[in-house]
Amino acid sequence: MKSGNNKPQSSEKTSLHLRNLHRFQYDFKKLIRSTPELAQFVAINKYQNESIDFANPDAVKLLNRAILRHFYKIEYWDIPKGYLCPPIPGRADYIHYLADLLAAKAKIPLGKKITGLDIGMGANCVYPILGHQSYDWNFVGSDVDAKALESAKKIVQLNPSLTPFIECRLQPSSSNILKGIIQPVEKFDFTMCNPPFHSSPTEALAGTLRKWKNLGLGKAHQSKALNFGGQNAELWCQGGEQGFLTKMIDESVLVARQCLWFTSLVSKKTTLPSLYQALKKIQALDIKTIEMSQGQKVSRILAWTFLDEKEQKLWKEQRWK
Repeated sequence: MKSGNNKPQSSEKTSLHLRNLHRFQYDFKKLIRSTPELAQFVAINKYQNESIDFANPDAVKLLNRAILRHFYKIEYWDIPKGYLCPPIPGRADYIHYLADLLAAKAKIPLGKKITGLDIGMGANCVYPILGHQSYDWNFVGSDVDAKALESAKKIVQLNPSLTPFIECRLQPSSSNILKGIIQPVEKFDFTMCNPPFHSSPTEALAGTLRKWKNLGLGKAHQSKALNFGGQNAELWCQGGEQGFLTKMIDESVLVARQCLWFTSLVSKKTTLPSLYQALKKIQALDIKTIEMSQGQKVSRILAWTFLDEKEQKLWKEQRWK
């Protein structure tokens, strides 16, 4: 079987993290064995390879279900119609780079002493799934959308391997991010976030159409875009990702001593200068920008901490040993 660029199926996606399980093309025969219902959506594409129609939300959802079942032993996974169906390889990259950040050139911390906060976990619960199944970490996931949270809770409850280790919390205020979620006595080893990138529904739709164009999907598919993957809170907010992350940075000061590393994805490189300025203003002691790449898509993780080197070492000694 050949990949979309006519290289052999075994050709490696070297832009993905070395520990990412998805560095090679999907083996649809294995995926179908784990999830037989995927077979109806698999066909030969123009490159004479097995693939799916990525403009079909049902096909994409079943592909995700198969990936999570085959690679991560997740027996139940589903999301309500119209909610974001995330690309697993890119989400896995974030988790692996977080593990490197925590390790700080030492041994990656494993097990239930590590607790992360996924801000805006969505209906799919993907980051906590990948983090727990890859490194055995605990997670709290938050969201402002009650329906999304019920979906995530169902995923956790119907997978016994996840149930004791992932907690879902409703964010009671749409104007807050960390407030109301991190309790006074709690500590988190990291936060993570995939913020809404767009500042309006129109901008979100334009972004979807650009993505589909890059996938080679023509005008015949564009009428589906309004109904394809993503509720308002997942795709856009007032001020876009810059506004959201500036707010998150401001709120991080309030729980500065309760988290080792605050992190978030940043999609737009042009957003970074204003975020660096905001972090300087609140006197973050260490700021890191971690580059990620999934094919043509380039993204980055912005990470900051209020703990100096001695305090970081003490944190690890007290919590991880």
